[in-house]
Amino acid sequence: MSADPQAIELAILAGQAAKEKKATEVLALDVSERLVLTDMFLLASGANERQVRAIVDAIDEVLTRHGVKLLRREGFQEARWVLLDYGSLVVHVQHEEDRQFYALERLWADAPVVEIPDPDLALKARAEAVAAGQATAGETAGEDAESVVQGAGPDEADSAKAMPSAEAETGDSSEPKPVSPLDFLDDNY
Repeated sequence: MSADPQAIELAILAGQAAKEKKATEVLALDVSERLVLTDMFLLASGANERQVRAIVDAIDEVLTRHGVKLLRREGFQEARWVLLDYGSLVVHVQHEEDRQFYALERLWADAPVVEIPDPDLALKARAEAVAAGQATAGETAGEDAESVVQGAGPDEADSAKAMPSAEAETGDSSEPKPVSPLDFLDDNY
């Protein structure tokens, strides 16, 4: 028996939020076969107390936005080892020194690891595909270019159609010019 898919998704969301705050050693463990109390553990480390608090705040913000209620929070004042209990997911954010000392991943070494994708990789891959001329921003997300423009408001559709390509700006069609990923973010993200 494996962890509930929703618990795995929550662990991935929380892990990505931690990575966005530059947490180190972010690790999600499926402890559903070993514990009755929870399905997933998320472990993350911060370099100092301020970073530990920032990681905890980012995780709580993301999970609250997704409708997950925090059941219990321990250790936030000291910010050496903060525990967040969401029922099916328990998050441990530790100061790097405490993480090495307690070595929770060693204690749960037999638990399956759930990979936490880097939150920047999807955006980076999309930007590289656009820069290489392989696809437009919408096509890499599984949409064709026309549906991206159709889904935009009237002003946005006009600006999207009028947005010059890198080739048109330089007049050189032999070599595509790199495009910033920020060019493809809309105001509603």
